[in-house]
Amino acid sequence: MTVKQGSWVQIEEVLLEPRERSERLPEETRRVPFRLRAKGLLAEDCEPGGRATITTACGRRLTGVLVAENPAFTHSFGSQVTEFLGLGDALRALWEEDR
Repeated sequence: MTVKQGSWVQIEEVLLEPRERSERLPEETRRVPFRLRAKGLLAEDCEPGGRATITTACGRRLTGVLVAENPAFTHSFGSQVTEFLGLGDALRALWEEDR
């Protein structure tokens, strides 16, 4: 299954192998590779697992192994903090009082 040029993709590249990492790092960090993961637009058609070049949203061109087409955002800001509900309205009310 070929991924077409211009598709939104994610690449991955090992920048430092464990043996190349600083001895000042904690052991659990030092024993794993230092990896680059980046998302961008695919420069030319590529098979998953193949070498691919992308252009990131800020215009950088990076090369790595194509690991995902149309990757999902998997980060989260966690659960709602109850104490923050209504905080914006309360602050706007205080600012109005200062006018």
